[in-house]
Amino acid sequence: MEVIATWPASSHLKDVGAFAARVERLGFDVLHVPETIHDPFTVAALALTHTSRLVVRTSMVVAFPRSPMLTAYAAWDLVRLSEGRFQLGIASQVRGNIVGRYATEWSEPVARLGDYVGALRAIFHSFQTGDDLAYDGSSYRFDRLQPYFNPGPNDHPAPPIWTGGVNRGMCVLAGRVSDGFVCHPTSSHPRMLEEAIGPALAEGAREAGRTDGGPTVVAGPQPMTAPTAEALARVRDARRAELGFLYSTPAYRRQLELFGLAEVGEALTHMARRGDWDDLARQVTDDVIATLVPQGTYDEIAGTLRGWYAGRCSGLVLGLPDPEHDDAFAAVVSGCREIPSA
Repeated sequence: MEVIATWPASSHLKDVGAFAARVERLGFDVLHVPETIHDPFTVAALALTHTSRLVVRTSMVVAFPRSPMLTAYAAWDLVRLSEGRFQLGIASQVRGNIVGRYATEWSEPVARLGDYVGALRAIFHSFQTGDDLAYDGSSYRFDRLQPYFNPGPNDHPAPPIWTGGVNRGMCVLAGRVSDGFVCHPTSSHPRMLEEAIGPALAEGAREAGRTDGGPTVVAGPQPMTAPTAEALARVRDARRAELGFLYSTPAYRRQLELFGLAEVGEALTHMARRGDWDDLARQVTDDVIATLVPQGTYDEIAGTLRGWYAGRCSGLVLGLPDPEHDDAFAAVVSGCREIPSA
């Protein structure tokens, strides 16, 4: 099983290198770089220059505010810089952010993201081969790439393209066009993989006539773990508010509904709309957490995750402990890497 860490987006850029080196030292295979308050390509470059083995994957670059050409240039540079250790994850974002935060035109996101992936692949092909760029899609059209502006071939293949999403349309799209798919934390339970995500990915792969088995799947359940049972209880209490906030979003309710917890989601949504942020945590009881999130001490968590995910996905996202626990947590990472993947 591929074991993945996530760079904490609130961190300072000066700390990226040390964090990435620590992740590599702990035995992780991949570092995910989100896009929230920092440019993800800058973060990825810093992480790659401070590591030698670690794969760095954006998860996810917000696609629509950027021309596919600009994204392609950045990704191509990072593949070359890292000698093939960079992977490109892109996503659509919600309308409010695309229009209000980025001042970018909104259009139907599933078709547009599929067209974005098609444009990227056409651009990468022209970079690698020198062939004329000729791409004519529903949202993007490229017919000009003079040799002066073509960076030329890399010694490594074009970066794999990953997408993510929650709704069925985005999952079907990923099955058609993506090399990999990252499940949202609210859609990472094994039952969601088996009953919703997996069938949608398979449908898209069939539509596209794929023979490679479809995209690689990474689950991000945000497991709760700590060195002792007492410390784990504190982690559980601290996570209640975060889970309450996540599940207050109606789009993230499918996993709750799968377990007959729709009323919890409805209550959380009403509280969020009223601004009752302090009450969200009280709705997320121990029973709800036990249903939705894998948990266990450092001695237990690898076994718990094996029971949940063996043979169901190819990668798992784990959070990092306080640095004082790194020696013990390296054994956790090693145990998780031994879980059979899909």
